[in-house]
Amino acid sequence: MSAHCMLTGTRPGFGNTISHSHRRTPRRFDPNIQSKRYWLPSEGRYVRLRLSAKGIKTVDAIGVEAAVARIRARGVRV
Repeated sequence: MSAHCMLTGTRPGFGNTISHSHRRTPRRFDPNIQSKRYWLPSEGRYVRLRLSAKGIKTVDAIGVEAAVARIRARGVRV
């Protein structure tokens, strides 16, 4: 599975590593993806979400119910 956030949709960015001699080689900038388990009271079960660090802060701000609703609106199965 590629490194992307279920809530924000953040995906890896691509660029170049530039050495001291200015030779360029391709590289990836991966988002900080963490797997976190949340209790979903409406369904009476835990859900495991793969979120970026910013996504975890968003869940803390809006709540897990609203976050799961946004994830499902994007078409991701939870």
